[in-house]
Amino acid sequence: MAVKNVPLKDYRNIGIIAHIDAGKTTTTEGILYRTGINHKIGEVRGADGDSATTDWMAQEKERGITITSAAVTCFWNECKINIIDTPGHIDFTAEVERSLRVLDGAVVVFDGKMGVEAQTETVWRQANKYGVPRICFINKINQIGGDYYKSLETIHSRLSKHALPVHLPIGFEKEINGVVDLIEMKAYTYKEYTDKALVAGDIPADMEEKAKNARSLLVEAAVEADDELFERYLDKGEDSISVEELKSALRKRVLDGDFYLVTGGDGRGVIVEKVLDLVADFLPSPLDVGSIKGTNPKTGDAMERHADVKEPMSALAFKIATDPFVGRLIFVRVYSGELKSGSYVFNAATGEKERVGRVVRMHADKREEIDGIGAGDIAAVVGLKNTFTGHTLCDMANPITLESISFPEPPVSIAVEPKTKADQEKMGIALQRLAEEDPTFRIHTDEETNQTIMSGMGELHLDILVDRMKREFNVEANIGEPQVAFRETIRGTAQAQGKHAKQSGGRGQYGDVWVRFEPTESGEGFEWGDEIKGGVVPQEYRAAVEKGIKDTLAGGVIAGYPMIGVKATLYDGSYHDVDSSELAFNLAGVLSVKEGIPKAQPVLLEPVMRVEVTTPEEFMGDVIGDLNSRRGRIEAMEDLQGGAKLVKAMVPLASMFGYTNDVRSMSQGRAASTMELEAYEEVPPNVAQEIIEKRKK
Repeated sequence: MAVKNVPLKDYRNIGIIAHIDAGKTTTTEGILYRTGINHKIGEVRGADGDSATTDWMAQEKERGITITSAAVTCFWNECKINIIDTPGHIDFTAEVERSLRVLDGAVVVFDGKMGVEAQTETVWRQANKYGVPRICFINKINQIGGDYYKSLETIHSRLSKHALPVHLPIGFEKEINGVVDLIEMKAYTYKEYTDKALVAGDIPADMEEKAKNARSLLVEAAVEADDELFERYLDKGEDSISVEELKSALRKRVLDGDFYLVTGGDGRGVIVEKVLDLVADFLPSPLDVGSIKGTNPKTGDAMERHADVKEPMSALAFKIATDPFVGRLIFVRVYSGELKSGSYVFNAATGEKERVGRVVRMHADKREEIDGIGAGDIAAVVGLKNTFTGHTLCDMANPITLESISFPEPPVSIAVEPKTKADQEKMGIALQRLAEEDPTFRIHTDEETNQTIMSGMGELHLDILVDRMKREFNVEANIGEPQVAFRETIRGTAQAQGKHAKQSGGRGQYGDVWVRFEPTESGEGFEWGDEIKGGVVPQEYRAAVEKGIKDTLAGGVIAGYPMIGVKATLYDGSYHDVDSSELAFNLAGVLSVKEGIPKAQPVLLEPVMRVEVTTPEEFMGDVIGDLNSRRGRIEAMEDLQGGAKLVKAMVPLASMFGYTNDVRSMSQGRAASTMELEAYEEVPPNVAQEIIEKRKK
């Protein structure tokens, strides 16, 4: 692929985001074919398996789903477009999260037969969180049951009223053969969706009225972006505004991030060229996004960097991948300056200097070596040893720390043990590599059982990781039953003394503290308070008290689960000139927890999932009855396209293992579900008792 010199204003860094099976990967394939990168359109579920470019992992090919976000680069209308195709399954939501953190715009793909689905809402919320402007593409409207207008209604009712068509489809279902462009007021048609090009022509007579009305709404929304246009529109009407002025005003509205242009068609077809036009015309370049904010790692002062190659280099590592040929690949987005192969960079997160071995342009799992990349670009770097997701790479002489990427805590765990002695060492390496790549995958050793515990976002997530361990690292392992990541907290306040005093000939040990335990306002994490007046507990011992308390809370008090939402305040104590030491005060902290927490109304918490089930109406009673039997709370029921129903519920994770298969079997394979972690809630006393008894055994 010839490298073109593209000015920064013509860069587009975009993500393709959607619910699972809406057609993200197929749309990406259509884009790659239409931009000349691929010579044929790969298929997600074709006769030869999955031949899609961005679904390159063995597991993706077998299951026909996207698991890891893949980066590809293409060119259209003088624009250079870096595309990241993200997963749609809720278990891989971290891939969407980290991609949106470094992208400037997004194309949201909808299944035209289903409209807005559960995971569509999740990715939409993630895009809102990062302020990512987006356009909407309603896919599959040429299939039986596909309906552009009904899907648009679901966007209005569930996502945003500020989503307006920029194209209207010509025809219905299988008869669809093009779109009316409401900006130019022309029809673009094709005979077969595989045609080489769209043919411009007049709007069909039976659509003229509809197109005029839709265009009026579009113009009305556009002129809100520009006072001068607004005045002219009021005085002289719609015809006084030129096509170029309309485009410019709509672009302003889209870039504000709360207005969305909508198009539709077949993601495999020639109509994808219209999606590419929208990306080029309306989504932001790095210059539109403006400067990136950060802090000085030495002083903590606020700093910023602009998208300019002349500024000091700053980049964010947003993904780690292990490549069988080149080893560790670090995906980076450069915000300012230039990142060159062979150069040295400063990692602001670790405070270390690292050498950039090579810079490669990624095309899914294929690589093209380049000299370097400048501000606004995305590529992968080989040779960085201690750089991980969320780390800032910057100029040695001008350090900056960019905001990192936060990920949710994984709620599901399984125990894993190697089958043979030979697998043991390999398993350690495999787990470490996989944890480096995936920030929502955690590993730890259970001190009581000495088992290795893998934690992830869901059953499918852990299933894929175990499968990767087997294929990529040749590790055979035995897997335990899925376990819930329970937590403990306190509901009340208590004060307790922790006193460690020992005299055993020679120097003794003495540490004495009084600590107040109370719930934190957020109900999360651990907070430390120090109210010591005078020197009753010397400064040098207070950190040891905090560490003793923190470590003990991590092991829980009721059932051995980590304790969250606790504030511990040291307010009194005493010490001995000779016998006091850090160790003695550390142990005094431990004793204060054991004495105080049982008096502070400790309770057990469990992860509660937001569950959404889409089901044909005839199975709705069974679905609701089943959710109730799992201690679920039904929150809402809604009507969907095609006579389907949506059931929203809050259900404890402990009763949701295997639910995907259960809901399929109770609905003859026609219902589908998604779930994501909503909150930690108190476990009912009878259930809590069972859990505590089980842990004691």
